[in-house]
Amino acid sequence: MSEVKRARPEYPVMDVVANRWSPYVFADRAVARGDLLSLFEAARWAASSYNEQPWRYIVATREDPDAHARVLSCLVEPNQAWAKQAPVLALGVIGLQFERNGKPNAAAQHDLGLASANLTLEATQRGLSVHQMIGILPDRAKEIFDVPDGYQVLTGLAIGYAGDPVVVEGLGPRDLAARGRRPVAEFVFTNGWGRSFAAPA
Repeated sequence: MSEVKRARPEYPVMDVVANRWSPYVFADRAVARGDLLSLFEAARWAASSYNEQPWRYIVATREDPDAHARVLSCLVEPNQAWAKQAPVLALGVIGLQFERNGKPNAAAQHDLGLASANLTLEATQRGLSVHQMIGILPDRAKEIFDVPDGYQVLTGLAIGYAGDPVVVEGLGPRDLAARGRRPVAEFVFTNGWGRSFAAPA
C-alpha cells in the first residue's frame, strides 16, 4: 500500500488496522472468487445481538456485467462515478426484526457495521480494499432485487485492489492525501463527558 495511507497511530495497533483505507480508485483487476467468499466468511463470524446475524449482502462482480450494472444503479450518482471501476459491488442489508420474537432489532445497523468491519479487515489482510458508502438508493435496490418487507437496504460496498490514483483525473488527489483522525483523548471519556480517559493520571 501507499505509505502515505498507512495510519500513524498514537498507540500500537495491528498492521491490518493501520493499513486499512478506503480508495476511490480501483485497479482493473478481478477479485478471485475464493478471496471474495473469504471476505463474507469473515462477515459471517461477526458478533451480533442474540446471535441474530441480521446482515445480508447482495453482491455482483464485473464478470457478470448486468448484475454489476444493477448494483451500480442503486448508488447515488456521485458514487457511481468512481465505483463503476470497482470489480465487485455489494449492498448491505439488515433485518429489522428479531427472528426469535418479531420485536424490532435496535442493534441491526450496529451489527451490519460489525460484519462489514470484519469483511473489510479480511480484505485488507488479503491486499484488497473496501470502500463503504451510505450514498445509495435504498428504494430502488429493494425493488430491483426483490428485497422482502422487514429488510432495509442500508449501505453500498466497492471491493477490489487499490488502483494508481495518478492515472485517474479528479479522483487522484483524494487517494494521494494523507489520512487523519481525531486523537483518542477527544472521544474516550471517563468520570463524565469530555473528561479524557487518555489524559495523564
